[in-house]
Amino acid sequence: MSECTNDCSSCSSGCSDRKPESLRKEPHPLSKIKKVYAVMSGKGGVGKSMVTGQLAVLLARKGKKVAILDADITGPSIPKMFGVSKQAASSELGLHPAESAGGVSLMSINLLLSKETEPVIWRGPVIAGVVTQFWTEVVWGDIDFMFVDMPPGTGDVPLTVFQSLPVDGVIIVASPQELVSMVVEKAVNMAEMMKLPILGIIENMSWYECPECGRKLHIFGEGKTEEAAKRHGLRFLGGVPIDPKLAEKCDRGEIESFEGEWLEPVAGMIIE
Repeated sequence: MSECTNDCSSCSSGCSDRKPESLRKEPHPLSKIKKVYAVMSGKGGVGKSMVTGQLAVLLARKGKKVAILDADITGPSIPKMFGVSKQAASSELGLHPAESAGGVSLMSINLLLSKETEPVIWRGPVIAGVVTQFWTEVVWGDIDFMFVDMPPGTGDVPLTVFQSLPVDGVIIVASPQELVSMVVEKAVNMAEMMKLPILGIIENMSWYECPECGRKLHIFGEGKTEEAAKRHGLRFLGGVPIDPKLAEKCDRGEIESFEGEWLEPVAGMIIE
């Protein structure tokens, strides 16, 4: 038996010390991405993309170079939220991300389709492969912070992102309902099983402020998400209200003009 060189990639031996092959993928050679944060949820409809967009805008306002990799291939919403409809460009170097009016770099399947309403009817492994390509074949350039807007659930794409990208932290988005909190714990458990650091949990649609009296109305109840965070020893990162004005801005592609500061503490934590 030859002497061990500690290079398992070139060894055919089945010894007990053999290390598992890493699934980590390198980004495009012309990309330098300092930090990657995955924004995920246990189910759809909790406003995960809206939270992703707000965090990206807040960091861009602080002078940081920010990017969003839209990994929600079958339900992309990031381009519309930022008012970007022009298709992504390509060259001999690779794909080039689109850029919003505020300087946020974006890559989404909707930037590659002929029509934004064209459905993507692909099986899971193909979708996961496209997400990997967004990491390896897009010329992102120099990026301080990249947010990966994940599809809901704990399936192929989240697994691919967690195994293939150098994720520095996971931000989990929930809404106040008891059922949602239960499903969110699945996302928490997945991140913990993958041994990824969880920055904390954000509760979206946490309350609605009455325009007449200013009272906070907890339409879906209160306290469920914070309780779930405590059960797992995680930070509760605060709540984001139901704000019709913010929803209108997102529908018009004007998220970069929103004025709410609910996520400022989270943006501060990310920069630290």
